[in-house]
Amino acid sequence: METTENEAVVQPTPPPEPVLVITAEAQYYLRETAKWANFLAIVGFILCALFLIMALCMSAVFAVLGRLAPVYNQLPSGLFTVFSVLFILLDVLYFFFPYYLYQFAGKAKKGLFMANSQVMTEAFSKLKSFFKLCGIVTIVMLCIYALEIIGIISAISMLPH
Repeated sequence: METTENEAVVQPTPPPEPVLVITAEAQYYLRETAKWANFLAIVGFILCALFLIMALCMSAVFAVLGRLAPVYNQLPSGLFTVFSVLFILLDVLYFFFPYYLYQFAGKAKKGLFMANSQVMTEAFSKLKSFFKLCGIVTIVMLCIYALEIIGIISAISMLPH
């Protein structure tokens, strides 16, 4: 049998995308994970606030220490401001850890309650951001540790034998 130009060529239909079904047990685990993530996020926000208060009060603390121990009076006065700014910057970085956890917890609870896969996708996106931030900070810290070790080894090698 010959095909004519008028007959449409039948295209094979692509296989359907795989569907992930979250079992009741997995939903339970996600609900528990969201609760703990929410708890850790709230504790993280509280610690973040305390760290910010400490950074802002650092100059006053060192002024009191200067009266108690004269050794602190010998340090440059701008040093405490530098420490305060550094601590505030670290606090801003630390803020994102509980922020992503809190967003994950809220969206996961909502997504499970409403059985909404779009909201669950957003929740997992926030969890991904949390772990990505953890990974980046870990890599940076490992590099700093490696530089410290190299510095210590080079300083030791320069000591007179």
